[in-house]
This record gives sequence, C-alpha cells and structure tokens, in this order.
Amino acid sequence: MLVSDIYSNLSTFLGSSYVNDFNLYGRNFRVMSQADTSFRGSLSDLEKYYVRNSQGNMVPLGSLISARVIEAPAVISHYNIYRSIEINGSPKDGYSSGQAIDALKEVAKTLPAGYGFEFSGMSREEIAAGSQQKIIFAISLIFVFLFLAALYESWTVPFSVLFAVPIGAFGSILTLTFIPALTNNIYAQIGLITLIGLSAKNAILIVEYAKERVDRRFDIIHATLQAVGLRLRPIIMTSLAFIFGVLPLAFASGAAAESRKTIGWTVFGGMLAATTLAIFVVPVLFALITKLFYVKKLKRLQDEHQKEEEMDQQIFGEG
Repeated sequence: MLVSDIYSNLSTFLGSSYVNDFNLYGRNFRVMSQADTSFRGSLSDLEKYYVRNSQGNMVPLGSLISARVIEAPAVISHYNIYRSIEINGSPKDGYSSGQAIDALKEVAKTLPAGYGFEFSGMSREEIAAGSQQKIIFAISLIFVFLFLAALYESWTVPFSVLFAVPIGAFGSILTLTFIPALTNNIYAQIGLITLIGLSAKNAILIVEYAKERVDRRFDIIHATLQAVGLRLRPIIMTSLAFIFGVLPLAFASGAAAESRKTIGWTVFGGMLAATTLAIFVVPVLFALITKLFYVKKLKRLQDEHQKEEEMDQQIFGEG
C-alpha cells in the first residue's frame, strides 16, 4: 500500500472526486464520489473509511493513521518564500503616499533581529518609479541639449536656453507647495517633463533671433535687446494661450479629477514662472555665454575663413 493511496482516499471521501457523466430523462448529470455529510463531520469518522491494499483487501484507515487537533492559522502568507504578515494602510489627509512610505521605513528600523520588511503592490511600483524620476529627467535634458546643439551648431549657446528649465521647475514645485491637496506624484512628474520643452520654447524664440544677429557681426547687447523687443509679444501670447488652456485641467472635477488637477497646476505654475522670470534671465545668460565663448569661436572661424580667402587670392594671382 502506498501513501498516495491513502491521500487519494482521504481526498475522495472528505473532498470529492469526479467519476463520469451520464444522461437520464434527457438531462446530463455529473457523478461525484464523496462521503455523505454525516460521515465527514468529525475526526472519528476517519476510522470508518477503508482503503484497498496491494493484495486487494480493504483496510480501515483507523489502523493506518492517527489524528489530533492542533491550533494553526487558517492561511499562512508567504512573501519571497518567507512567512509574512500583510499590512495595508493609507496616508492621512494632508500627507502624500511618499511621506507615508518614508514613515513606514523609519518604523521598520525598530524591528527585532531576524525580521525584515518589503513593499508590494502599488507601493513597490511607486518606489521603483520614484528612483527612475531623476534618470528620466536627466535623459530628457540631454536630448533637448543635443537638439539645440545641432540647431545652433554650438555647444555653449544651448545652455542659455536650458537655464530656463529650472525656472519652470521652480514655479511648478512652488505651486505644489502652496496647494496642500496636491502631491508630487507621477502626474506631477509628467508635468515637469512637459515643462522642459515648454520652458525651452520661450527661450528659443529669443536666442534664435539674437544669435542670427550676432552671426552678422552685430553688437551682442544690441542684438539681444532687439531680439527681446521683437519676440516679447509672441512669447506672451503663446504662453498665455497655453496657461489658459490648462485651466480646465487645474479646475477639473469628477472621476480622476486629482490626476488632471495635478498635471494642470504643475504646468500652470511652471509656465507662469517661465514666462514672467525667464524673459529676464535668458537674455542675460545669452549675452554672457555668447561673450565668453561663442564670439571667440566665431572670431576664430572668421579669421580662418579670411586666411583661406587670402591664400586663394594669392594662388589665383600667381596663376
């Protein structure tokens, strides 16, 4: 007799076992093998069950097994093989989920030796996403810088555009700070990524025109002031159009309103700061960076071009 035969016998009597199907009176019936309710209500009923041995004889289970009552939890939870206790909770009003996670980490430091903790579900995903925020933000800045470097054919001029991005991010963070109902969550991070392009857009309008003037040997200060005066109205008009365009998101209501509000207020505050402050900072940065780096490079290229022209004239003159 095998132990598997005993387990199969107990499974059939106490649980159930499918036998077959049959048709009767035009209906299909399923045959299930199981002990009657009155014969599986107590441990003493196990002695009434029989199992067939290798010789084909019926042996009572009472002569093969013994049973006793012990206390144990109905369900034993495991996480990464280890026994675990699941704790669910939510942050108090006025606190973000990130602050709640940090508080739990501080409390978990007081656990005795041999105990540990892990986050699962949405908390685990939030922690994983939070660690990628800096990487995504840095990659976005690098790509914007490379596109601007290709546009201006310079490694220094794009910095005058990129310095408008921290101003927009400062406005977004300040807005989230002054509105306690909003938190720095994944939707706010999406708004910050969006602001990289939106903040750079205003700076590009100024820098592009000013750089064209500088390339034509205009004075740096005069070219910058002329670019600001010419581009001020388009910057204000496009920025106000976008700011008013996100107001429906900022004042959203109904299902998923919090996500729309977070994106709306993040972009609203960032664009407001980028419009009111960047138009003063970007021209100064452009003039400073151009005077320190770009003009020297431009003068060197012009000197080289002039020498090449002189050499060509000498060659053609001798010919």
